[in-house]
This record gives sequence, C-alpha cells and structure tokens, in this order.
Amino acid sequence: MASVTSPTTLISSSTRAFPAKSSLLPSPSLSFLRTLSSPSSSASLRSAFAQRSSLSSSSRRSFAVKAQTDDLPLVGNKAPDFEAEAVFDQEFIKVKLSEYIGKKYVILFFYPLDFTFVCPTEITAFSDRYAEFEKLNTEVLGVSVDSVFSHLAWVQTDRKSGGLGDLNYPLISDVTKSISKSFGVLIHDQGIALRGLFIIDKEGVIQHSTINNLGIGRSVDETMRTLQALQYIQENPDEVCPAGWKPGEKSMKPDPKLSKEYFSAI
Repeated sequence: MASVTSPTTLISSSTRAFPAKSSLLPSPSLSFLRTLSSPSSSASLRSAFAQRSSLSSSSRRSFAVKAQTDDLPLVGNKAPDFEAEAVFDQEFIKVKLSEYIGKKYVILFFYPLDFTFVCPTEITAFSDRYAEFEKLNTEVLGVSVDSVFSHLAWVQTDRKSGGLGDLNYPLISDVTKSISKSFGVLIHDQGIALRGLFIIDKEGVIQHSTINNLGIGRSVDETMRTLQALQYIQENPDEVCPAGWKPGEKSMKPDPKLSKEYFSAI
C-alpha cells in the first residue's frame, strides 16, 4: 500500500480532513501480559487468554495493574503534543494533535492491544457513533502500542471474526510508547496502555479524563454526555452542570443564592 512519508496538515476548512496517504505484578501476571505485549497473531493472543483463565483466582488480579509516569497530564493542563503514524480509510497517514487547536475538540482514547476482546467493542462503538461526535465539532482518535501494520490488518478483518472493519476515525500507532507515557496510562513493565480517555478542548486543554483498568470497557454514552456538558459550560460560563446533566435539562448558577432556583425545582 502506498503512503506519503512527509507529514501534511491534518486539519483544513472542511469538516473532515486528513493528510495524504502516507513492583507491580506477581510473576504469573507478568508472564501472561508479556505474552500479550508481543503477539505474533490473534491465535497467540487467544491462547494467552486461555492460559490466563486457568490461573489461580488470586492471580486473576492481573487485570488490575498499575501504571506510572513522572508527569501526569492533569485536567486543566495543556495536552502533551505528539505526531505519529496512523491508519485511516485503510491508508497510512500522519496525525499531529496540536493541529486540532482552534479547530476541534478531541476525544483521545487509549486501549491495550489489537486483536483482543474488550478493545474492539469500544473501538467499533465509537466508530458507529462518529457522526454524533462530528456534529459536535469533535474528532475521535484511538491509540495503542501496536504498529500501523497491525492496525491495518485488524481493520481489514471482519467484525464477525473479531476485527474492526472500516472505521470512521484514525487508529494511531504508539510503538515507541511515548504517547502512552506522556498521558500517564503506560504500564511500564508490560509495555501496554490502560484504557485512558481524554476530552481535549479547542484550546488544547484537557478538560476530562478517565482511566479504566484492562478488563473494564468504556461508555460512549457517558463520553458523549460529558462532552456535551463541557461544551455547554464553555458556551455559558456563568452556569454549571449538575450530576447526570443532559442537553435540554436545567443547569445551575454557581452562586449560594441563585443556585436555590435549581434546588427548588428538583
């Protein structure tokens, strides 16, 4: 497949524009996750998980692992910038996070590995809802430590066979693990990422983050709701959104007296 190696601008005036082609764990857990971190095929991954299921109940805590980083990207800080190869529309492209600044919100989510089990349910769920994010001027970006060749093979695999099929957004390759590390989701001794998700506003600031452990999938509905709440308070800076707020519902004034209007109505 042909690709262009020189990076080009990711964003244009069009709604969608991409560039041209172009301490932690007991030993049983380490053994299992090392197998995951360098799979030779989807069959080897399934074999690894089969081996995993036969471990003792105490070692099943291996899905509750730890990540560590020296500098966590806390909410309210600028998102760490990166430029990396990605797969989109079965082609290789370049993605640079900072090129979205001033143009779009970004949903940036990390997942552990290609050709696994929880991961495709999340990735396809975000793709199936992509049009809704697009209406909110938001781009979705998926990231794992796999190569672009692994991403491409997974996209070319039918969903009924555990693949992804065509996606509506790019899958980014973080083979150096530098992106996962900079966002504080890297499991260092396994070399894979936790299920981190970050909502980044048009100024490039992280406004929301969640990090799930390996065995827990994320909710597209909750991501959408949080994005809508974020956009609402940025458009209405004198208001705040109470628990479970959805568009069309009553918001609140962050004032001791004015907030009583909200509380008296519920």
